[in-house]
Amino acid sequence: MIKSETAEGIAVLTLTHGKANALDIELCGGLAARFQELRLSDAKAVVLTGQGKIFSAGVDLKRLSSEDADYIRRFLPALHRLYEAVFFHPKPVVAAINGHAIAGGCVLACCADRRIMAREAGRIGVTEILVGVPFPSLAFEIVRFAVPPRYLPEFTLSGATYATDEALRRGWVDELAEPSDLMDDAMAVAKELALLSPAAFAQTKMQIRQPVVERVQKSGKVTDEAVTEIWAAPATLAYIRDYVTRTLGKS
Repeated sequence: MIKSETAEGIAVLTLTHGKANALDIELCGGLAARFQELRLSDAKAVVLTGQGKIFSAGVDLKRLSSEDADYIRRFLPALHRLYEAVFFHPKPVVAAINGHAIAGGCVLACCADRRIMAREAGRIGVTEILVGVPFPSLAFEIVRFAVPPRYLPEFTLSGATYATDEALRRGWVDELAEPSDLMDDAMAVAKELALLSPAAFAQTKMQIRQPVVERVQKSGKVTDEAVTEIWAAPATLAYIRDYVTRTLGKS
């Protein structure tokens, strides 16, 4: 599911979970565990990327459409733990977005400190509203944190995805790289950030992210209870199955 290697003090994690690197309980748990392990490792920074033409297509909707409400009630906490592990990782995290980053995969990219996307390699955006599900509290706060405030309603309520040049202009990514240069550019950024004082970087990063902590602490529990009920509702599961049939060609 995850290829892990270290190069020049930088941990490189590559998602290798099927064609789409879709998020399921197993991938969420495995990736969260890797980030927890890296807290205690000698790695000075992390580069996160995907194999093939997709960074991550988001939640595994095919599996979701074939499972029941019990799976959803187990999956959403696993998704929360993944985002928590990546977003609050104390070391520099660079997302090398090799292709499509959609919905939950886009949120995963937004967890990084820097986002570099391969030019014309895919699209990026959050499509949850089109699937018929609301954002879990932490996922929404991560998107709010990552994007320019003026675009937040458009991004979250339209379900639009953006090609790379437009993604850069609107703030989904920090920079673009030629596909052949993506990993070299991501490694260069990770090495630059790794030169900073680890203690100072970790503390500053936590201060920058403190508003997310406070919002989730204030209303996250109530929000997630409501979100879970919507995700697990029979009408929502039917909506998801219909969406999968229409867009992915499989019920």
